[in-house]
Amino acid sequence: MADIATKKLFENDKIAVWEMVLEPGENSGLHTHSHSYVFYVLEGSTGEVKDRDGNSCGSLQMEPGFTLFFEMQGKELVAGDFRIPVTHSATNVGKTRFREILVETK
Repeated sequence: MADIATKKLFENDKIAVWEMVLEPGENSGLHTHSHSYVFYVLEGSTGEVKDRDGNSCGSLQMEPGFTLFFEMQGKELVAGDFRIPVTHSATNVGKTRFREILVETK
């Protein structure tokens, strides 16, 4: 399993802060979230999420400044109508670099 993002920037007993950078075509690797989290997009692109079997869970066009909160609900992460399994991978299917800051609650 991969880490949930590219680099952990900070961690204490309440939160973990990560940076995710994906070049066009790059994949995060299969990883599992154990907590709810929010992310803030610094450099936008289009991301596609796939479950552990490689099935698409959907894609999302994200511009700089886009922010999304995923709440842990059982074995899913839920953001409005968008639901993804806690174990998944993300691929930058866009043409530009994607970069976000992800803050995971504990």
